[in-house]
Amino acid sequence: MLPAGCAGCGERIPGLRQGFCPRCVGDLEALTPAPTRPDPAPAGLPPCVALGPYAGALRSGLLAYKERGRHGLARPLGSLLAEVVAAAVGSRRPVTLVAVPDTALAARARYGDHLDRLTRHAAVRLRAAGWPVRVLRPLRALPRPDSVALDSAGRAAAAEAAFRLRRAGGATGPVVLLDDIVTTGATLAAVSRILHAAGMSPKVAAVLAATQKRHHW
Repeated sequence: MLPAGCAGCGERIPGLRQGFCPRCVGDLEALTPAPTRPDPAPAGLPPCVALGPYAGALRSGLLAYKERGRHGLARPLGSLLAEVVAAAVGSRRPVTLVAVPDTALAARARYGDHLDRLTRHAAVRLRAAGWPVRVLRPLRALPRPDSVALDSAGRAAAAEAAFRLRRAGGATGPVVLLDDIVTTGATLAAVSRILHAAGMSPKVAAVLAATQKRHHW
């Protein structure tokens, strides 16, 4: 049987480290979490920290995980997300992780909520490092159009009606909102507003990747 291809570059080599070749592992480990913010930023968007730009091995790995069924990547990607949470919160203390939920349709297509898997792995990594972590799922996602085909205004309108509160309360320490990618920030802002109204205001949003705005001349 042929060895699995690297999730980052596609190269087929033996001895992949959790789905990535040594070169792509090095590229991912070289990324440093840093503040990011869409321009313009939607109202209600909390401070946001991303591991890196939506490019290279990070982009390819996320696509392989979300769209190509490489569920084994949840562990390394979740560990990277834990690094972002730690950088975003700062000193080690109790935190509550709240992930942006998948719609039922997306979860079926991906054989489970992809971000929930990442969150659970991130929580394991943080707890192993001595962080008291609580994971809550206070929201449910309603059916919504594919955001890929929407402009900024369309994303904002879709996000506003896309989530409902299932239950509130139970947070310990700062609430950290999790997502895989931030583009316009509309989804994170909409979720943050719902949580704020329920008394669970996110202190910060932690994401793996931030898209870069393209300028047309």
